[in-house]
Amino acid sequence: MTRPHIEFIHEQVLPWSQGLYGGGRPDVQVRTLSLDGDTGGSSLVLRYPPGCCRQGPEHVTSDEEFLVISGDLEINGVVYDSLAYGFLPAGHLRMSSSSKEGALVVTFFESEPRSEAGGPAQPDGDGRLVERVSALDGQWESSNFHPLFPAGAGRKWLRRDPVSGEQTWILGTMPLRSGRRSEKHPVVEEMFLLSGELVGNLGVMHAGAYFWRPPEVWHGPYGSRTGNLTLFRTKGGPLSTVFTEEGQEFDWAPDHRPVLPPSMVEVGGRPYPGKPPF
Repeated sequence: MTRPHIEFIHEQVLPWSQGLYGGGRPDVQVRTLSLDGDTGGSSLVLRYPPGCCRQGPEHVTSDEEFLVISGDLEINGVVYDSLAYGFLPAGHLRMSSSSKEGALVVTFFESEPRSEAGGPAQPDGDGRLVERVSALDGQWESSNFHPLFPAGAGRKWLRRDPVSGEQTWILGTMPLRSGRRSEKHPVVEEMFLLSGELVGNLGVMHAGAYFWRPPEVWHGPYGSRTGNLTLFRTKGGPLSTVFTEEGQEFDWAPDHRPVLPPSMVEVGGRPYPGKPPF
């Protein structure tokens, strides 16, 4: 896996490009959060224009996972509005897709997302399809994930993959919450901050902040004055956590020192001014 360690960058500072790499969806604008040079997998923010429309049948050659931040997106008659989520496995047949008002969508591909006409060689059948889940529905799961996990948070599951064990969820935390221990995980952990503030050991994140963290990297502790809503996902299996044995004082005003590849240092190496809207 050749994705660089990115921790962290605000998507708002990244430039827009036109159309997906691989030649698909030429009408959408794209901000690239991270890209795997080996697999072609990526994490993106897509901006669909009002009135865009595609008619099938067609399929995408990559798994596609997404959460709508704002606006509306329709696929096969299913409408995804704000905080609606979907996971469409590679080859999922698409008869139509459109957006009436336009949409801003956090999107993850597992390989280069090429669109091909017609149905796939083998249709969906492994139980991985998540047609639609809304983060607005259902109740929060208790935050008692681990004996050392600080109280004041809840989780809503979006996906637990029956094949890979990989997970995607929404985490919500209350204001003035903070931890006292650093932690690490045996899998990739990826995050997009949907709202609020998140204070960590590398600086202060606001809505639109993103990180891709390789396995076994110590990080934290974290806290928030405002509370926050975050989208998390793992790669390589389910999440498990190891905490440091000793606690430490929490720093509410850390220096801004993100971990970034050289190509991102110029735009992402300074604090983002204020709490920007999307």
